[in-house]
Amino acid sequence: MPIEEAPEPRGIELAVSDQDHIRPLREWLRSLPDVEVAVRAAAPKSGELGALDTITVLASSGGLIAAIRILPDFIRSRRSSFKIETTVRGERFVLDATNVEDLLPILERLLDD
Repeated sequence: MPIEEAPEPRGIELAVSDQDHIRPLREWLRSLPDVEVAVRAAAPKSGELGALDTITVLASSGGLIAAIRILPDFIRSRRSSFKIETTVRGERFVLDATNVEDLLPILERLLDD
């Protein structure tokens, strides 16, 4: 009987509009099983003095979908102007309280491929 290999972890990047919420978001994501979460300093873009920290989430596609699914509750628990920018397979999305429910199916389809 052949041994099945575990699926290769894939990742998404998350950046928050308010750096005070990066640690709480990291803790929410760490509560998920089989999901690795790390905070890293982003490199400043040309002309910028500094850069914001980002969260890298590594997991199987199922783990990444679970991570995406908890974002609406996290966003709603913050100020109305709070946003999370995510990059999935090179596509950039900005999630906020007004659009997160509409964007979730799109993100899930991208991650499920």
